[in-house]
Amino acid sequence: MARMGPVFGEALRDLARTRPNMRMVVPAAPAVADAVLDLVKTWPVEVTVIDSRSADSDAALAEKRAAFAAADVALATSGTVALELAAAGTPMVSAFDLNWLSRVIIPRLLITDTTCLVNLVTDSHVVPEVIGFDFTTANVLAAMEGLLADPSTQATAMEKTMDLLGRGGEDPGLRAARAVLNRM
Repeated sequence: MARMGPVFGEALRDLARTRPNMRMVVPAAPAVADAVLDLVKTWPVEVTVIDSRSADSDAALAEKRAAFAAADVALATSGTVALELAAAGTPMVSAFDLNWLSRVIIPRLLITDTTCLVNLVTDSHVVPEVIGFDFTTANVLAAMEGLLADPSTQATAMEKTMDLLGRGGEDPGLRAARAVLNRM
């Protein structure tokens, strides 16, 4: 977070210059809420932090989902948040940094050319990924501007992702348990 925060803040500052009515909302998980609150204080833009420690878990989840659904686009770090954003139908840019050694070693070990779960599930590259050596303010800004120019580019992939993951079907916990039992 400390490595990515300044770049996110600078990219959002530059984005806000051309979109003065833009509002930024950052949901913060309980374990990192203090760090997120401290981080966004350094950003040169106003940010509303959804601090999930101030509500029960169901209310916090509902507030986060409402924020995702209301967003025009999202800037997210890699991980399951991509699936949460896809479920909300929110177009996204996936961005994160690595330390120098990881930047050098990890690409040589990967067997895939994408890390975003939406891209992996759909075998596509519709979610822009700004990672490692490419993780710069200029590249994050360019990816966000491109997405804002045409956010519909990801709609089909997000729908496909949710369908492939069983939207509307059996509860995910039951499906996971059944998969484990079937393998035994």
